[in-house]
Amino acid sequence: MKRALVTGASGAIGAAIARQLARDGLHVIVHANKNKENAESVAASIQAQGGSAETIAFDVTDSERSLQVLEGLLRDGPIQVLINNAGIHSDAPLAGMRREQWCEVVDVALKGFFNVTQPLLLPMLRTRWGRIISISSVAGIIGNRGQANYAAAKAGLHGASKSLAQEVAARGVTVNVVAPGIIQTVVTQTVFAPEQIAALVPMKRAGTPEEVAQLVSFLASANADYISGQIISINGGMA
Repeated sequence: MKRALVTGASGAIGAAIARQLARDGLHVIVHANKNKENAESVAASIQAQGGSAETIAFDVTDSERSLQVLEGLLRDGPIQVLINNAGIHSDAPLAGMRREQWCEVVDVALKGFFNVTQPLLLPMLRTRWGRIISISSVAGIIGNRGQANYAAAKAGLHGASKSLAQEVAARGVTVNVVAPGIIQTVVTQTVFAPEQIAALVPMKRAGTPEEVAQLVSFLASANADYISGQIISINGGMA
């Protein structure tokens, strides 16, 4: 059974991805940082439906701790599907943004990408098959007012993924980015009124975490062998 690691799987999108990959027949490692109880609930729901899952907790910005945990996981064999979903936002206009706001958001996305991806690469490459999928945002493509830090972090994932895709393509490992638009979560329900969503999204609705998970499921499958280095939007037709 192939193993998949989903970072930030205690949130709505990460949890939906973890559940979908388990339905696809993978053993899913459900990661959290501060919300370990949520991750344990996700893993329990997977197991209740006959799937295979376990949980881990660490801060992806902590290089030493990340390496320690990942080396422990690798003792049981390679992880061949990696979903870099961990991310945070701390919004403010750049003129009033605190340095800490910039650094925290960028560190989780980009330092986290390196700290988690790099240790898993060589074991994955030796199997000559793997999937690395990072979850970005429409903000990383078109920007968003008050989210210069978040947009910069997500755009950085795009460049890192395109470069990595070229480095590992000959070994059967694909690297892609999924960039959701407005997705139904607790956060978006408090930020966007229905009329705002209707004005911003040509399809006049928010997407669901499950729709994002289905796209990730395809990219993680053997059906996506020839897709790599791509930024794939799922946003209801937003520009």
